[in-house]
Amino acid sequence: MDSIDLVLAIIHHLLVFSLAGIIGAEFVLVRGDLGAATLKRLAGIDRHYGIIAALIVVGGVCRVLFGLKGWEFYVYNWVFWAKMAAFAIVGLLSIVPTMRFLSWSRQASSTPSFAVPAAELASVKNYVRAEGLIFLLIPVFAAAMARGYGY
Repeated sequence: MDSIDLVLAIIHHLLVFSLAGIIGAEFVLVRGDLGAATLKRLAGIDRHYGIIAALIVVGGVCRVLFGLKGWEFYVYNWVFWAKMAAFAIVGLLSIVPTMRFLSWSRQASSTPSFAVPAAELASVKNYVRAEGLIFLLIPVFAAAMARGYGY
């Protein structure tokens, strides 16, 4: 049981760190003049964002169900639910950038002279920035929960 818990924790943490890297990559790429190649790269990175987020959910559910602490530790812990809320908010904030990346990529493929409207670019940058800021709460809540807060 200890080794299962350890493997689940390692997988979960690696996935969460990967998601942080993806949010950072999106933040860096969403700037200035976005060419067709960058838009295609953004759409690909964002696709990985969704896959990794889904794997985080699966891994998290496995930790709750099969981890050493037991599901009761999580279900009755307000810090856990705060962490889940932060994760959900990050996911909801990612919808607008995802839709824009797909739209921009399609437009750039069909119209070589396509330029991302400045207002849309600024809006997406704000969404990605908000995702990053809210995402910072997740490890804060995780650290508090690991030390027994909220139970």
